[in-house]
Amino acid sequence: MADKEKEVRPQHNSHHFLLVAYGIQSHINPGRVLAHRLTRLGIDGSVQATLSVPVASYRRMFPDATTAETATDGIISYVPCSDGVDDGSWTKDADDRALRRRATSESLSAIVARFADRGQPVTCIICTMIFLPVLDVAREHNIPVAIYWIQPATLLAINYHYFHGYNEIITSHAIDPTYKVCLPGLSCPLQIGNFPSFLIDMSGNEMSKAIIELFQELFKYIDQLRPKVLLNTFDELEANVIREIKKHLDVFTVGPMVGSSTEARIHLFKHDNVDKKRYMEWLQAHPEKSVVYVSFGSITKNSKWQIDEIIGGLRQCGRPYLLVMRKDGLEDDDESNHNLEDTQSQLGMVVEWCDQLEVLSHSTVGCFVSHCGWNSTIEAVVSGVPVIGVPNMFDQLTNIYLIEEEWGIGIKGERNSDGVVTGTELARCIELVMGESPKAMAIRERSKALKEIAQAAANARGSAEKNLRDFIETIQVNGTFCMDSTMSKSIKL
Repeated sequence: MADKEKEVRPQHNSHHFLLVAYGIQSHINPGRVLAHRLTRLGIDGSVQATLSVPVASYRRMFPDATTAETATDGIISYVPCSDGVDDGSWTKDADDRALRRRATSESLSAIVARFADRGQPVTCIICTMIFLPVLDVAREHNIPVAIYWIQPATLLAINYHYFHGYNEIITSHAIDPTYKVCLPGLSCPLQIGNFPSFLIDMSGNEMSKAIIELFQELFKYIDQLRPKVLLNTFDELEANVIREIKKHLDVFTVGPMVGSSTEARIHLFKHDNVDKKRYMEWLQAHPEKSVVYVSFGSITKNSKWQIDEIIGGLRQCGRPYLLVMRKDGLEDDDESNHNLEDTQSQLGMVVEWCDQLEVLSHSTVGCFVSHCGWNSTIEAVVSGVPVIGVPNMFDQLTNIYLIEEEWGIGIKGERNSDGVVTGTELARCIELVMGESPKAMAIRERSKALKEIAQAAANARGSAEKNLRDFIETIQVNGTFCMDSTMSKSIKL
């Protein structure tokens, strides 16, 4: 799959998008789908896209390629960037963040220069969310930037307004989860407990502080230069908030960016054809809409207690289930007490990883127990599968609010005083969603209706394609790009 870079002569009025993504599953897959869609819009070869990911992720994606090579899947190319550490670890503190930012900026700058030397100049850099080294490189090379917001528009509005006058009221009530805040564009007041976790974390957590600092710089940049913002959502899903945020930002709704269930996807965890054949055949053996699918994503870790409660609840409800449980998915590192064989039962199948979109698209899946990351949420919407949310952090707290209160396609599993969703509670939620009560039927009908709207938006010549074409037309190949060079220095990271 890895091919060495070849010189390509620049084409008249051509575009080369360099899309830079964090090295985690939830950034790489929507980044890849966007890069593919951009390229396919240029059927005459006038649009080219390259996806850049950190070295550690690149090695997992292309184990047979060297990091000196550019890989390709026949549609887009892939190139690694280095943060100076290249081990996939999270930053430790402000000094570590600054060092890695400089190293990443230097690596990306070299990539841009190399493409220019080979007749493939980058005409626009797109970054997923808050990849700040991109801003440094754009300033250095005078290249336009676009922000790829891979969370719902509601989260963009919440974060925008937090940094534009609402931070004091939010932080002053952070310890009261039921306190309600009215934000522009939201259909009703939002409880503090439904805000993204880092905005209401008063514990001094290093990660929360780091995220707030990153967003602070991002929104200052947006205020000064008003870059294009691509939203992985669609108008019908968040009509009011999209209409409001367009008053402040230059946004394009290009979602749902989930690809199709038949397209190859990137898996950063072990997942081969033998595993896939096994769980797909298992699904096929069950009646339509009968299976409970359970997965908590690529980052979330649960305690052994929580996993035991989940397995107990699944067995209690008496419905067939497919449970994704990674060996590194326990937060207490007590992996020895949890192996996949111990959790198997006549009712269920347990796997370490799966092709989630293909599973959700299968006719036998009737419910999705999820951490409610945005990728998982939008995949459930596109697949028409009701959701039981077990949110943990970041945007998940807001996403479950949207699922339950705004769209009516699922419910939240309530945690006890120890922060655990008990097996009894999970079984109750599954029965509520998959049973025959009026509420269960309403949830399923709403899920089906929203699926049709989402698929219409994603189809060829749908709103996503139209808006993406409009975005491309706004990018001037020879456009100017400038900013106050002192801006980045004024913000201490």
